[in-house]
Amino acid sequence: MTHRVAVLDMDLCQPKKCGLECIKYCPVNKSGADCVTLDEESKKARIDEDICNGCGICVKVCPFDAITIVNLASELAADKVHQYGPNSFRLYKLPTPKKGEVVGLLGRNGMGKSTVVNILSGNIMPNLGRHESPPDWDEILGYYGGTELKRHFEMIRDGNIRASIKPQQVHHIAQAFDGTGRELVDKYDERGVADELVSELGLGNSMEQNLGELSGGELQRVAVAAAASKDADFYFFDEPSSYNDVFQRTGVARVIQGLASAGKSVMVVEHDLTLLDFLSDYIEVLYGEPTAYGIVSGILSTKVGINVFLDGYLPAENVRFRDKKFTFDASSSSTENFQEGSEIVTYPVLEKKYASFSVSVDPGRVRKGEVLGIMGANALGKTTMMKMIAGVEKPDSGGVGKKIKIAYKPQYLQNDVDAEVVAVLDRANGGPVDGSIEEEQILDPLKIKKLYTKSVRNLSGGELQKVAVASCLLQKVDLYALDEPSAFLDVEDRIAIAKFLQKFVRSFGKSAIVIDHDLQLMDLMSDTMVIFQGEPGVAGRATSPMPKSVAMNLFLKSLDMSFRRDEKSLRPRVNKIDSRLDKSQKTSGNYYYRN
Repeated sequence: MTHRVAVLDMDLCQPKKCGLECIKYCPVNKSGADCVTLDEESKKARIDEDICNGCGICVKVCPFDAITIVNLASELAADKVHQYGPNSFRLYKLPTPKKGEVVGLLGRNGMGKSTVVNILSGNIMPNLGRHESPPDWDEILGYYGGTELKRHFEMIRDGNIRASIKPQQVHHIAQAFDGTGRELVDKYDERGVADELVSELGLGNSMEQNLGELSGGELQRVAVAAAASKDADFYFFDEPSSYNDVFQRTGVARVIQGLASAGKSVMVVEHDLTLLDFLSDYIEVLYGEPTAYGIVSGILSTKVGINVFLDGYLPAENVRFRDKKFTFDASSSSTENFQEGSEIVTYPVLEKKYASFSVSVDPGRVRKGEVLGIMGANALGKTTMMKMIAGVEKPDSGGVGKKIKIAYKPQYLQNDVDAEVVAVLDRANGGPVDGSIEEEQILDPLKIKKLYTKSVRNLSGGELQKVAVASCLLQKVDLYALDEPSAFLDVEDRIAIAKFLQKFVRSFGKSAIVIDHDLQLMDLMSDTMVIFQGEPGVAGRATSPMPKSVAMNLFLKSLDMSFRRDEKSLRPRVNKIDSRLDKSQKTSGNYYYRN
């Protein structure tokens, strides 16, 4: 027996543009029943899950990929926690908060993390899948009888639980609160820890500015400080690393761990695996079909949880949720296996001075088939270096050796374009992408085709990032410059884009320069690296390109962090601070992998 899930993406369903193929070709409809119909109110398709036979014909004939039909194991039906309405997203199982521990939630975007947050914080009452006749609290408590979650829901029912949530979209805070960072943190500082948090998060120079004047990273850390300063039972941090550099991310991690050390229940959604590995005590994996359904795994140790996610297989549940596992090449990180290619571009010492900031770049080169990674703290001039090489910014002294064609993907993306995605891609490609070789080489691997008919202004942050990366790679150039391509992407998309980018530049004899703060991503895709040092906001200096092992060792030393290689997945893992391995590697000066 199976439990059927039929979900319709309301944004993609466009009955006025199609021939209602889902209704015409449904075999159940042909037999005289009304399985797929046109809803009078929404003017969108509607699928009766009770009589749908799961044949999948409607999925195949829909020209806009708006329909998802999945047959799940029947026992999952009893674990349905919440469903928003007919043919809409539903969540199965819930993660369990643990006092004095940090529980990391790891999974793709669209798997139900927002639903989890809203239910565990008391903002949504779980309907156990009965959206038309929701249960009362007595029934919900009976359903969770004998579990740790029963006590949690009793506290929610009685109004005895206080939740503190750091939201994903921190720019909404600046829109909702008209005041300075200091005023926001002081407003929520119920624990008397404002000054301590400001110091830990490096916010000393930001607190007197209005929220609307802060950078994305400053606003993110102010939001973390405000959430952590509340006196709550349950803390939830949604993607706290966004916009922050690696140094700032470690500060955020220490603040979150401090809450757990004080006996609080803490949950974190994070797509930076290095950070998640560093701060979590346990992992619960969210899997399923994005925007269709999400399932929460049982609780796992951090090491096992991340490896299980990378494998795409849950041994305890005997469930494979991804066709392929993500692998890491042991040779690519500890030795330099990049084959010498001809130089695409060379540059001498580059210098640029502004009113209160200067940047100096040591000479270097980028070779054909090479990915050059650029790492360092925020406000040191990484983007300025990229713009100077790309010809977007003119240096005060020095210049690029020869004129080459460069495509530049900026750090901050604009979604105020009133056009379909396919039109933007056509423009970047210099011709139609539909049915082209570029579609096969770039857009199919990046899974962009499903977005063709969406308006750019309606894209999520992750979708917009993927379209921006694809638009960059579609251009017929010699060098691709990508500034923070991981922003807003989930773990799967980050790894997929890192692997694709490296394969793409090598296969087609192109080159790429990439700036990013995700250490694992940079370790995975870079052949050589430039490290930025200096005083943020005052002066920055970039090294010449170095072999990856040398650069990573230098950078990790500045972070006071050491990496080892996981013996199973071969992925880079952060050693716990002051652990035996951490001390041993630092003593030997080998911060990057223990050979």
